[in-house]
Amino acid sequence: MTTVVTDVTGNRNDKIYNAAKVLGKSNDRTKVFSAIYKGKKKIKTVTEISKASGLKPKRVLEEGQKLFSEDLVGKDRVNSETVYLKKDFYSQHYKKIIAYAKNPQRLNKLPTKLGRSVQGTIIKVPLVRKLVNTKRITVYDIDSFSAIKGIRSAPFSDITESALKKGIQAILGEAGKFQDWGGENCDLLAKLHVGGKSLHAAFALKGKGTKGILTPAKMGKNGDQIQRLFKCPADVFLVVYHRQIAESVVSQMETHAIATSIYTNKRIYFGIIENVDALKLITAYKNEFS
Repeated sequence: MTTVVTDVTGNRNDKIYNAAKVLGKSNDRTKVFSAIYKGKKKIKTVTEISKASGLKPKRVLEEGQKLFSEDLVGKDRVNSETVYLKKDFYSQHYKKIIAYAKNPQRLNKLPTKLGRSVQGTIIKVPLVRKLVNTKRITVYDIDSFSAIKGIRSAPFSDITESALKKGIQAILGEAGKFQDWGGENCDLLAKLHVGGKSLHAAFALKGKGTKGILTPAKMGKNGDQIQRLFKCPADVFLVVYHRQIAESVVSQMETHAIATSIYTNKRIYFGIIENVDALKLITAYKNEFS
């Protein structure tokens, strides 16, 4: 029997290290990052960030795009203005990330999964790295949902979980029956195409019965739905919700993806379809979701 051990602290330190590296020596990027995460508001407009940071809106957009491309913030449009959304993990650690970015020597001593600094020497762990083969994907990486690429905006639709499931089944041509009950491992198991490959995908779906930001605690009666999702015989694992999904959900998925990849010795894909992307999917395939 193989026992897989995951290093939660190492995973956290990796994300802190990467975020600090993204900020680097850029004062403007750090100002934008700080303005987004400082305070209680989860969504901030470019105008608000510009006022808080002292930077011009154009500069905010430039640095905001760099943060978004590195998955450090979310991005959307509200009333024709670009807005940036906080991610739970970075909300908790943004002060620490900024402090590390300003102190590269201290950052290089931060222990991570891929390397641990001992008296200025980085010790690599190549064996563990070779065993891990995971890739986080978005809805735009899924060939089976390619029609979404032609959708620029989408109206809000407070869709039920049942309607969401039927719609995705219709898109993928999956005719099987999947009963809803509190202990199922996944809401839907179907084939889809990613990068030209036909793969088995396991879905966890949430509809309007779930309120607010989706957190692990809201997934399953015991908050263990992500763990059960990765027990499904699949290559791709996806969580779909038409509102915001917390970064803690993604972090748990990443941990289980790594463990599954090591255990099965194959590439594991994982990701979320949330907010505007989920609504664009519904709009792109409105006949299937009707």
